[in-house]
Amino acid sequence: MALIPFDDRDGWIWMDGEFVSWRDAKLHVLTHGLHYASGVFEGERCYAGNIFKLREHTDRLIQSGKLLGFDIPWTADEIDAACIETVRRNGHTDAYVRPIAWRGSEMLAVSAQHTKIHLAIACWGWPNLFGDNRMKGVRLGMAKWRRPAPDTAPTASKAAGLYMIGTLSKHDAEAQGFDDAMMLDYKGDVAEATGANAFFVFDGEVHTPTPVCFLDGITRRTVMRLAQNRQMKVVERTIKAEELGRATEVFLAGTAAEVTPVRAIGEHTYTPGQITETLLGDYEKLVRMGPDEVRRLAA
Repeated sequence: MALIPFDDRDGWIWMDGEFVSWRDAKLHVLTHGLHYASGVFEGERCYAGNIFKLREHTDRLIQSGKLLGFDIPWTADEIDAACIETVRRNGHTDAYVRPIAWRGSEMLAVSAQHTKIHLAIACWGWPNLFGDNRMKGVRLGMAKWRRPAPDTAPTASKAAGLYMIGTLSKHDAEAQGFDDAMMLDYKGDVAEATGANAFFVFDGEVHTPTPVCFLDGITRRTVMRLAQNRQMKVVERTIKAEELGRATEVFLAGTAAEVTPVRAIGEHTYTPGQITETLLGDYEKLVRMGPDEVRRLAA
């Protein structure tokens, strides 16, 4: 299938309060966000015309900006409305939605106190990150890069710069024939995949690493609640790397990955099983419910 560049597509992108044609949504090469990674973003999915947990994503976007030292000059209500209108304007009912905020080009140095803060929102059709036949499971290599300590980077933010080591790790894993990579944290404990949180089944219980230096994902929290609704025991704890071989099931959870089973991490192999399949099915049902029903189930 031919690659369609993201700068050469039809459609509309919301940019600083107005819609511009897709190909005209541009910024200057000397933009601070490009040179110093002073940008934050969200990844959202729209199912059957509804953006799943939109307000949670918008709140995190605003908070991520604050963690990077800037205020996004639109309210949560305005950002929500712009996301919804972007999906509608582009004629989608199922889509991936990408809001991104960044420092502009007024200053180009480490200090950039007087740059304008920009916001753009785009959306496009994008199926599951790992394809349709997810129950076969994906294979993960082990990343050599580690998630940084929370006192060395703004790890609670969804900041663009924090994804550089994810890109390096995934590229290296793909070169070795894997689908993705499992990353450890700065202590050498299990963290997450390059863009999704990880869950492990030990002795029939669902375990997930405590997010001390990586995002406490919105999908992660959703899956934890779905497991609890099924009366599954959910354990949030430090998971040692040497425990990987003891898990009976492993799966990933994230907006792009949704719920995706894992069949290998390095030399360790797993058989996607009933717990994973149940939570995958529950998640797929949940995301296609109306917003009111989603809020009721999350209460």
